[in-house]
Amino acid sequence: MGKVKKIPSFANEAEERAFWESHTSTDYLEWSKAEPASFPNLKPSTKTISLRLPEGLLDQIKIEANKRDMPYQSLIKVWLAKDVERSRKPS
Repeated sequence: MGKVKKIPSFANEAEERAFWESHTSTDYLEWSKAEPASFPNLKPSTKTISLRLPEGLLDQIKIEANKRDMPYQSLIKVWLAKDVERSRKPS
C-alpha cells in the first residue's frame, strides 16, 4: 500500500459527509493495523408505541413495578424482552 493520506479538517458534519461520499477510507487509514472495537454501553434506538391495556392489568403491572422499585414501563420492557428471548430458544 502507498503512503497514507492525512484526513482533512472539516467545518461541520455535512462537509465531512460530502467528503466521505466521494473518497475511500483505504487512502486515509492503515486498515491492516486496525483492531476490533467494542461499544457495550451504547443504548439501542427506541421507538415510541401506543399500547392499550385493560385498566385492571395496568394497575397490576404498576403494583409489581412498585414492588421492584422501577417504572412500570421499564418492567413491561423487561418482561417482553425475557419472553422474546425465551421463545427464540430451541426447545
